[in-house]
Amino acid sequence: MRVTVVGAGTMGAGIAYVAAAVAGAQVRLVDADPAAVESGMARVAADLDGAVRRGKLDEDAAAAARERVRAAGGVEEAVAGADLVVEAVVEDMATKRDLLARIERSCPPEAVLATNTSALSVTEIMAALDDPGRGIGMHFFNPVRAMRLCELVLGLETREETVAIAERAAAAMGKETVRVRDVAGFATSRINAVIGNEAFFMLAEGVASAEDIDTAVRLGLNHPMGPLEMADMVGLDVRLAVLTELRRSLGDKYRPSPLMESYVKAGRLGRKVGRGVYSYDGDGARILDGD
Repeated sequence: MRVTVVGAGTMGAGIAYVAAAVAGAQVRLVDADPAAVESGMARVAADLDGAVRRGKLDEDAAAAARERVRAAGGVEEAVAGADLVVEAVVEDMATKRDLLARIERSCPPEAVLATNTSALSVTEIMAALDDPGRGIGMHFFNPVRAMRLCELVLGLETREETVAIAERAAAAMGKETVRVRDVAGFATSRINAVIGNEAFFMLAEGVASAEDIDTAVRLGLNHPMGPLEMADMVGLDVRLAVLTELRRSLGDKYRPSPLMESYVKAGRLGRKVGRGVYSYDGDGARILDGD
């Protein structure tokens, strides 16, 4: 299998990792920003090193996976010969539509084109294609190497053959899949965004500290992460974009917390920039009070 990932940020690098290390695919990673590609390749290498330390891969398997991931100089070069193309760029409808139309002109006619959007309409995104039946949503979760689900979002024109190929590809990457209709927020983002947004309202109202809200949800509701630390990991800008789209599509019950909006305006986007609800060091490790 030959996989191209367009967008070398946190999600794109994670998808490249599971495609190469788990599925054994030949992977091309590309981004409009050369620095982002360099950073994405470094993330893949770090994930491979981590897999060796945890005993998930041996040294030879990690070295082989590293050889299967290549940085590409441009989109046209990257998608030539691909069996599956996954775009993981910014959550902006116009950007995704323009990119996928460009990809379609350069990739093989049998290639499946997937979007990793977490909230935007897959039907609308894929309407930019001459053949929208080859398009599908493949919504991976952060961190991709650890999260077991890939949410398959079927657009209005998505063919069953396209779904079957996406299911096989996700399974090869070690993911379980669910099929979801193309409605705003799909299944997971719709629920997760509400929980995270309510946590921000609670924080703003002084119900409890950020740490205590997260601890309560982890220990009382058995969630693996608290909603505020999860928002930091996902990115507050991403979470805000999801809520904005949900509000546009489904109404004011998804109105973003003003506190979240303020954090994003202030550049406090989460772990990726070193500060969100919490603060982080250069390796992304949480800086605890008093450190």
